[in-house]
Amino acid sequence: MADHGLIGDLRTAALVSTGGAIDWFCCPRFDSPSVFGALLDPDGGHCRVRPVGEPYTSRQFYFPGTAVLITRFTTRLGTGEVIDFMRPAIGAHSVRGHRLIRMIRCVRGHVEFAVDVVPRFDYARRPHTTTVTADGVLFDSGPSALTLHAVREPGDPQLAHAHVIEGGVYGSVTLETGQVRGFVLESDGGEPRATRVTEIERAFEDTVAFWRDWLNHSTYRGRWREMVERSAITLKLLTYAPTGAMVAAPTTSLPEQIGGERNWDYRYTWVRDASLAVSSLLALGFTGEAIAFARWLRERQARGDGGLKIMYRVDGSPDLMEESLAHWAGYRGSVPVRIGNSAAGQLQLDVYGELLDTVYQADRRGAGIGHEGWKALADLLDWLAANWDQPEEGIWETREGKADFTYGRVMSWVAFDRGIRLATAHGRPCALDFWRGERDRVYDQIWAHGWDPLKQAFVQRYGSDSLDASLLRMADVGFVAPRDPGWLTTLAGIERELVTDSLVHRYDPDVSPDGLRGNEGTFSLCTFGYVTALARAGYPEKARLVFEKMLTYANHVGLYAEEIGPTGEQLGNFPQAFTHLGLIDAALTLDGALG
Repeated sequence: MADHGLIGDLRTAALVSTGGAIDWFCCPRFDSPSVFGALLDPDGGHCRVRPVGEPYTSRQFYFPGTAVLITRFTTRLGTGEVIDFMRPAIGAHSVRGHRLIRMIRCVRGHVEFAVDVVPRFDYARRPHTTTVTADGVLFDSGPSALTLHAVREPGDPQLAHAHVIEGGVYGSVTLETGQVRGFVLESDGGEPRATRVTEIERAFEDTVAFWRDWLNHSTYRGRWREMVERSAITLKLLTYAPTGAMVAAPTTSLPEQIGGERNWDYRYTWVRDASLAVSSLLALGFTGEAIAFARWLRERQARGDGGLKIMYRVDGSPDLMEESLAHWAGYRGSVPVRIGNSAAGQLQLDVYGELLDTVYQADRRGAGIGHEGWKALADLLDWLAANWDQPEEGIWETREGKADFTYGRVMSWVAFDRGIRLATAHGRPCALDFWRGERDRVYDQIWAHGWDPLKQAFVQRYGSDSLDASLLRMADVGFVAPRDPGWLTTLAGIERELVTDSLVHRYDPDVSPDGLRGNEGTFSLCTFGYVTALARAGYPEKARLVFEKMLTYANHVGLYAEEIGPTGEQLGNFPQAFTHLGLIDAALTLDGALG
């Protein structure tokens, strides 16, 4: 999975391999059924452009400061490029649908490219018709369609000679030095039409300008600017512009263990993940994302029963019924392939702390809270006051019953603390004394039941002596001082039991709390959280070494999945918002600690 780059238009996204294949693309939204799904099954559909015949080498990189992906092929006779991008569907382009542009260019000698476009609609469950015209191809499945518009110049041969095999189209194009051709894939784009080279070159320029203009709002000037900016662009690519919601990842069922069953659908908006990601973007100077996400969350709260679901679809729907695609083989045989996510009905108390902390950070950076927004936050805290003292499924979404997780209690404390700070700073009406009382009850309970005096550490859940890497955030959120003796012994315990050559497991891999068979890799968010904790605890040089090691696990274009396997391979859905926000936070903290 790691041999891919990501492109997108802030409504959906596609993965492009170093071999020139788009083998994951859902349309029209992140959480829509796939059109190209070869990543999870050989017959799941793909769109591939590669040199014909003779051996070639390929390299892939992003056009600097953008989400435009370039795959460069070198053969014995020449060098060519495939430039993939989607113009962000906002502003003047907001109603033009989804247009995935594949610009093919020869930069030296001559190169013959093979072009395969083989869509498989609705996770390869729905048949379609294929109609080839002089100007392109229409793939029509009934409910949805995909149009291929050929990029042609006067005098170019028409496409009528393209081969159609089992609904896919196969052809080729030969280019000499300096020539540019390609095609545009448009969702529900109607009849194919000839597209001129100047049109896609103008779209390329517009897309480059969009990403560079957006990135210019970043205030980061630290040591790891390239990696931080790539992570910021990745988080932006995972944002659904019409609502401001951010998905956890653009993929489903990429396994946490090859051949295992920890295969989940992450194409939804977790309140936790999105809150933390928005907070990271805020720290870089991006405020618009926080305002849009806050508006989306207020609408979810207004339509609920006082509390929040832990996740939603990008349009705010809570309908995430989980099912398995039994006809798909899965990534490297890892089944089941799941769509939907039944964890949506779980109780996870930590989400309130992450949300309130992000609102607090946004307020400190000038994104004030209006009257309706404050009413929604106050209602959430009143709900939490009545519900925090109960077992839950926790941040790792256990499916074997509820428990009193220490992290959930810590983040409940954070929610009350941030709510109290906001109310005090702005003189907002609320049950302030009541919130203070609940905050202090949570604090005392954590020290009474979440602290193990024999182990001299905070533990995963009440009554257990297991450690948990989620607790690395305790000092970061201010529950304990970063150099408190109890925190330093907890940090030492996590290092002793959960860290392997600087990489961090989220919990004891031999005692999994999720109720599933097998094990998993180290959790990349936790590794970056370990960097942050070390830097805050007064070990900046040690933190820097861990951080630099972690940077070596990024793929060739700076992207990360959820986990790292025993041989350094990327595991889990890809790319993962959790990991990239963790990188940003670690870089910012480490920059400050190093001076």
